[in-house]
Amino acid sequence: MWQLAVPWWELVVRGVVVYLFLLVFLRLTGRRQTGQYAPFDLVLLLILSNAVQNSMNAGDNSLTGGLVSAGTLIGCHVLLARLSYRYPRLRHWIDGRPKVLIREGVVQQALLRQEQITADDLSAALRANGCLNAHAVERATIETNGQITVVLRRRIPDLDGI
Repeated sequence: MWQLAVPWWELVVRGVVVYLFLLVFLRLTGRRQTGQYAPFDLVLLLILSNAVQNSMNAGDNSLTGGLVSAGTLIGCHVLLARLSYRYPRLRHWIDGRPKVLIREGVVQQALLRQEQITADDLSAALRANGCLNAHAVERATIETNGQITVVLRRRIPDLDGI
């Protein structure tokens, strides 16, 4: 139960490599995957965790091996969080930058394709923000966490009713 089948440092190296691989992989797949989990996205993440398990533990199923692997992943996460807080360039590389999907009522179709956001996804985000169409939007932005924030155009009061 406590006896390691491989050296502890090998578990640490394997954990770091898998962590970095998954970080790059998930970053390259776009914000939609990390911000809005559809059922197939969730299935992918669950299968990924199972697929990389053996590459991390090298066949070591001991309690100690699991704790070393888990500690390594948590350590990588904490280290990366601190480094990305301290270094904005690293933060932008890891998290990306917010991107404007709608500017003054005009939908940026090329950006929607790039971010893999469907018209239905965009419509749902607009409705969630009390808007029925893009013409009423000053700016809609996909944030670094995958959420879409919407700023509505200011309405000018109807002066005919006075």
